[in-house]
Amino acid sequence: MSERVQSQSGSYRMPAEWEPHQACLMAWPTRTELWGGHFEQAKRDYAATANAIARFEPVLMATNPGQAGEVRELCDQGVEVLEVSIDDSWARDSGPIMVQTGDGEVAGVDFRFNSWGERFKPYDKDAAMSAGVLEHIGIDRIPSEMVLEGGAITVDGEGTLITTEQCLLNPNRNPGMSREEIEAELRDKLGVEKIIWLPWGHAEDDHTDGHVDGVCAYVRPGVVISQTYSDPDGPNHDLMAANLEILRNSTDVAGRKIEVIELPLWPYFDFDGGPMTVAYANMYVANGGVIVPLADHPFDEEALELIQGAFPDREVVGVPGRVVSYGGGGPHCITQQIPASGTAS
Repeated sequence: MSERVQSQSGSYRMPAEWEPHQACLMAWPTRTELWGGHFEQAKRDYAATANAIARFEPVLMATNPGQAGEVRELCDQGVEVLEVSIDDSWARDSGPIMVQTGDGEVAGVDFRFNSWGERFKPYDKDAAMSAGVLEHIGIDRIPSEMVLEGGAITVDGEGTLITTEQCLLNPNRNPGMSREEIEAELRDKLGVEKIIWLPWGHAEDDHTDGHVDGVCAYVRPGVVISQTYSDPDGPNHDLMAANLEILRNSTDVAGRKIEVIELPLWPYFDFDGGPMTVAYANMYVANGGVIVPLADHPFDEEALELIQGAFPDREVVGVPGRVVSYGGGGPHCITQQIPASGTAS
């Protein structure tokens, strides 16, 4: 593995999630205390997600040495095991963020990882995960001194990035960086030109400080799907209304006004003695497919139909979402796309 120590502005481009992938990176559940009494079910649900994705593209599952056997037992043949030391199982955030270089080759940006503002310890293995994965798959590493998790951003592949102020401007991430400095690093490492700042993630997101992938995702250039909330007394109503106002009054780098597909479904239910919800927007776009978390709730069917309308040319597949949501996320949080090589710019 070689290292690109310094980039030139515009030399990298982060492809959109709907562009072709060579594989999907995941990480096997390992932090037992995170899952309470649901640790074994978490493994089965991660396997269900991996197997659903493997119908569309290869999956590379990172796991601690000695755990390969249980991965192979629960996962299909399309899931390859990578033994690398990890602390936790959220590949979107601890794994590399993949870009294409000016010659069309794939490289991985290794942003710093501090476990969502020092929330879970230890995290030293996860902080080193990106470099280990990139070395294994033979992809160049682009280092960055900025803390950034992949779940905090969504891009259109044409130069527009959407994030939340709640997360990226949180002092537990980059207290020494201004908004302008954060934007400059995003432009430099990901090749984006315009950044749209939403105020909030969803109210129940007490792990990531408001990741955008729980509330909004690009589905094609100029179009996003965004969680909204119809009950004026509900915990997410004002937060999502503020996001919606920003989106509807924003344009992308090409000057297009953002078109918003509203996703007003919030399936609340009792789980493990308390209320919980599943964010349907936390979906993974695979080659020819869209993997959507299900809540075992009457809203599931309507959510699948709405998302199918947003992706008419892809097969929409539901996977178990309750336990993964209990752990802190959904299919998007536990995956990271590895794009295919592209055409040189």
